[in-house]
Amino acid sequence: MDRSGIFAGQDPFGIARDWLIEAETTEPNDPNAIALASVDASGLPNVRMVLLKEIELSGLGGGAFVFYTNYDSAKGQELAASGKAAFVMHWKSLRRQVRVRGEVSREEGAQADAYYASRSLQSRLGAWASKQSRPLASRTGLMAEVAKVTALKGPNPPRPPFWGGFRIRPLEIEFWADGAFRLHDRFRWSRENLADAWKVERLSP
Repeated sequence: MDRSGIFAGQDPFGIARDWLIEAETTEPNDPNAIALASVDASGLPNVRMVLLKEIELSGLGGGAFVFYTNYDSAKGQELAASGKAAFVMHWKSLRRQVRVRGEVSREEGAQADAYYASRSLQSRLGAWASKQSRPLASRTGLMAEVAKVTALKGPNPPRPPFWGGFRIRPLEIEFWADGAFRLHDRFRWSRENLADAWKVERLSP
């Protein structure tokens, strides 16, 4: 199977990371934005934009995609309940996208602590103040909560216990690149279980 050029490589996480690095030089805003999908208790899908913070290569524990959020948010609760997620990362400037489906687990250890500490103070305080996804009476009330948290937590707040990372370990990764006359190039990496070897196949556009 011909997988030369931008599709070349034996580690799909490495390919995804290379594409993201390239997009960082061409995409005007948030090249690491992903549309993350989950389902609620009734099976109704939800999708929202979040920022992907790390692509872990296969040699680092099997490979994964990592992002951070409030565990008590709608997406946090839905991901915890189902243990599964999907996302698409699309770059209009490159005419490429990556689609991922897989299993989800929390990242709430030293890695989450380090990422939280790297954020601006305002963002760290905001993580404490926001009851994400819950009804909010007014923005004034939110800002009052931020002020309250600032007084209580000081200039070096610890990571909230309800805030941390999610790690998506894929069962499927699809790489798509635009082709002339809509004859696009698509390659899907798939496996039945996380411990299995990848199967790679070209898909019709």
